[in-house]
Amino acid sequence: MTSTHAFWLAGRPATGEDSFDVTNPWDGRTVGTVAVPTDAQVEEAVAAAYAVREEFAATPAHVRAAALDHVVRRLTERTEEIAQLISAENGKPIKWARGEVGRAVSVFRFAAEEARRFNGGEAQRLDTDAGGTGRLGLTRRFPRGPVLGIAPFNFPLNLSAHKVAPAIAVGAPIILKPAPATPISSLILGELLAETDLPAGSWSVLTVPNDKMPALVQDERLPVISFTGSGPVGYAIMESVPRKHCTLELGGNGAAVVLADWSSEEDLEWAATRIATFSNYQGGQSCISVQRVIADASVYDRLVPKIVAAVEALVTGDPSDAATDVGPLVSEDAARRVESWVDEAVGAGATLLTGGKRDGATYAPTVLADLPGTTTIACEEVFGPVLYVQRTEGEAEAFAAANDSRYGLQAGVFTHDLQTAFRAHRALEVGGVVIGDVPSYRADQMPYGGAKQSGVGREGVRYAMDDYTYERVLVLTGLAL
Repeated sequence: MTSTHAFWLAGRPATGEDSFDVTNPWDGRTVGTVAVPTDAQVEEAVAAAYAVREEFAATPAHVRAAALDHVVRRLTERTEEIAQLISAENGKPIKWARGEVGRAVSVFRFAAEEARRFNGGEAQRLDTDAGGTGRLGLTRRFPRGPVLGIAPFNFPLNLSAHKVAPAIAVGAPIILKPAPATPISSLILGELLAETDLPAGSWSVLTVPNDKMPALVQDERLPVISFTGSGPVGYAIMESVPRKHCTLELGGNGAAVVLADWSSEEDLEWAATRIATFSNYQGGQSCISVQRVIADASVYDRLVPKIVAAVEALVTGDPSDAATDVGPLVSEDAARRVESWVDEAVGAGATLLTGGKRDGATYAPTVLADLPGTTTIACEEVFGPVLYVQRTEGEAEAFAAANDSRYGLQAGVFTHDLQTAFRAHRALEVGGVVIGDVPSYRADQMPYGGAKQSGVGREGVRYAMDDYTYERVLVLTGLAL
């Protein structure tokens, strides 16, 4: 699989003076060598995006939709190849990598559909007062300008799709910056875009090193920034460019709340299986993975052994094996960090119910109980295959426990009661509440984002399209309304 990959400069492949290797976190082999753009090439890409912004905004909807449809077809045709690549550069088990390609297909399909119906306009009578007699307001949305999309390593294709597809749908030029650990998936996306008739300069995929990003972030020709990643980096970006429009999709420490009415053996088996799976899928490297299980005292003693058994039944190993549920983390350093946080928790008095062992970049799926609230895992996003369980008394205490976090991305509530579901929707300080399942559910067309320190703004194709555009009103005068 080793090969050299060009980056994409204003729609064409290019190489620079430097390159770097992408390695497989499972076995350390080189997946590919990636070219790095020079400062002059970055400038060329930004200048091209800025120069084409008016032309691209005026591109007919059918042209943009056709390009998006083309990506849908080509991703579908190359699903297995791209899934193998994601698994190799990311360490993601192949079954999850295949799912990621499928989700990216959906993102581009949704974008193609939205491109055809977006910006239809809204007419508003303005003759509600005498001064508005004969006047009609027509509101449409127009791109704010070129977008800088900064994608993370954990979903290298799908979260790149969530930056690129909405930008194309609205006619906003985009410069995509993939994560250094997992750039090749985004570069493959560039191959597919290069097969379309989109205007030159309307998109670039630049493998810019992180230490070169401040200049790109500060560039006034890129008025929109869409960032997915860690809180410290995201907020540092937003604080450095207070006059730009920033969407930040940041961290979480997702809570799964199991209430007293979720009490049958079937209920608890379902909850335990879902919790075990979605605490550990992607190696726990998902912002909405299950990190906290908040269980009512009436079900806690029956639920916890089921969770432990379900976690221990997960297959950990080679991500290229279709039977593997849990692969390595993105790097050995990431696994060492998780190891240190678990060791700290156990040293502070937490009970280790299972797991707690590291082998290179792989960390065993881990369950903790009796976790002191001052430990790092209790306060921060672990971003690894670790969950902890806590006992609460009643709905109010459970919801308060779920809210006892500076994060607020999504929460899952296991209940059969519709009134409880609506109370959870009102009470929980998160961007999304999932009833009858874990917080890890996301449909790519739904609004996705957080409250508190989990970010600013929403993704989901149509919602990102709103973020990339602004309303402009046209007032028509002298009409017989």
